[in-house]
Amino acid sequence: MLPSRFEGLEDTLPGSLAELHGPAEGVIPLPPRLWSGLTEFDLADWRQRLSMYRIIITGGSLPHDAREYLNADHLIADWPNQRRFLGPRYREAWKSRFPELRPPECVRPSTR
Repeated sequence: MLPSRFEGLEDTLPGSLAELHGPAEGVIPLPPRLWSGLTEFDLADWRQRLSMYRIIITGGSLPHDAREYLNADHLIADWPNQRRFLGPRYREAWKSRFPELRPPECVRPSTR
């Protein structure tokens, strides 16, 4: 039986979002080992940025992939949309490791 593609997923995540020093702007080329489709992504185009981040989150197998290509500010700002394009295992792994990506707690109004 083949190992799960999710085996070792946590090992590919950075220790903190502060480690994510990827570019905040520009056109970013991805190496063929990560992706064989569109090779350059314009970070000013949010659709391209979400696509690139999905590729890194789901296909980046080396710990430095996230650090090199993801930008913490973009990830946090885009997370409400980004999470919709990720499978549940990826979503949960990232949310569990990084509280900054968890949705705000719902506070019920007082009934007094």
